[in-house]
Amino acid sequence: MILQRFHLPILFFLSISGIQAQQLASKNPNLNYSVYSPKSTDLTIDRAAYAEKLQGFWLATCIANWTGLVTEMDKIGNIGDIKTGPFYTRADWGQPDQPSIWGQGIPSKLSPTLDFVFADEDTLWGADDDTDIEYIYQELLLQHQTSLLTGEQIRNGWMKHIKRDEENYLWVSNQKALDLMNAGLVPPATGDPQHNPEYEMIDAQLTTELFGLYAPGRPEMAVKMAKLPIQTTAREESEWISAFYVRMFSLAGIADSSLPLKQQLSQMADQAALELPVASYPASMYRYVKGLYASGIPWEQARDAVYQRYQVEQLDGYDISSKKMYCNGCFAAGINFASSLVSLFYGEGDLKETIKIGALAGWDSDNPTATWGGLLGFILGKEGVEKAFGRKFSNKFHIHRTRVGFPNEGIDTFEAMAQKGLWIIDRVVQEELHGGVDLSKNTWYIPKK
Repeated sequence: MILQRFHLPILFFLSISGIQAQQLASKNPNLNYSVYSPKSTDLTIDRAAYAEKLQGFWLATCIANWTGLVTEMDKIGNIGDIKTGPFYTRADWGQPDQPSIWGQGIPSKLSPTLDFVFADEDTLWGADDDTDIEYIYQELLLQHQTSLLTGEQIRNGWMKHIKRDEENYLWVSNQKALDLMNAGLVPPATGDPQHNPEYEMIDAQLTTELFGLYAPGRPEMAVKMAKLPIQTTAREESEWISAFYVRMFSLAGIADSSLPLKQQLSQMADQAALELPVASYPASMYRYVKGLYASGIPWEQARDAVYQRYQVEQLDGYDISSKKMYCNGCFAAGINFASSLVSLFYGEGDLKETIKIGALAGWDSDNPTATWGGLLGFILGKEGVEKAFGRKFSNKFHIHRTRVGFPNEGIDTFEAMAQKGLWIIDRVVQEELHGGVDLSKNTWYIPKK
């Protein structure tokens, strides 16, 4: 399946290549690089290799996001007034897509069957809500030459780049936060439960994972950078869940490549889970789903057990169903966190299998797929992602599909987006982590603490 093609003048692409050449320069033009003497205990990270990993992040996030959109809200269970029938199983992969809860009997237009959705080399990846606000935050960090955005910077960035009065591809807590910004509130007030009744929804997960990649091996710094963006739309459990993902992405920057990928992911997840409040439902969900995986039951049975425990029986303090929300909180951070853990554990580090399970698992299926697709894509790098699928993909990204106000008619490339990420990390390493950037060796030196 191929995403919509955008036909642009040849001259336009020539202008893109010139901009790329400037952006791909090694040195951040807005940062004064200091001389640094490396210590033997420093983490040493190759910037060039990291750039290739960042390209892999953006590419695999797009693959997983668009694949997950085919099944988004197709299956959410049978509680309340919405009945979606039996959940998908592995046998449904390749079979006809079934309509979502809002599809009015019409399957997805992206693919008639449950299958991967790709953008060929001569097309564009369209932005979606799993990529576009992260893109905004990356641009804001560069624009303001900072590692820590302020509430005013976030508000101004949202209002500049997100449409207000027409289709803007925002939902639940993100949309409410924008409404509050338009009314004059500034983050973190826009995610405060007193103002935003949607604070328990999944939105912060979609918009902040990238912060983890800006602080390789230093999850406490990554969470510090992400805290205000997370609190723009989330509090309490949804905030803790979002921070879990940020920590995992930070830890991926120093994953032990000598270990099987399955083991690397397990170690990262266990370490990130240590920061979840022990008595909270996210911590209980983590222990429960990991236990299901360890028991050896199939992933479908684990997913069904998650549905029964959390949406039917409402155990471990997860009581969304009792709140009588639309579709029983099918957009909620909690149930989608449990579902995402099913695809993480059972995917066992296999990119294609993880995306498949995430797409078939149910609920807001484009979000867990995009999360783990991005994480695995980062670990594998762009070449590893291409190898996994045995093909080449488009490297062009169209932010103006969902957002507005960017140069070049909203066309960017994964190479240029990765370079922007490097420049942000240069500042984080030097100014926040008190490490060093050696441009001659193309290396970061990051103190462990």
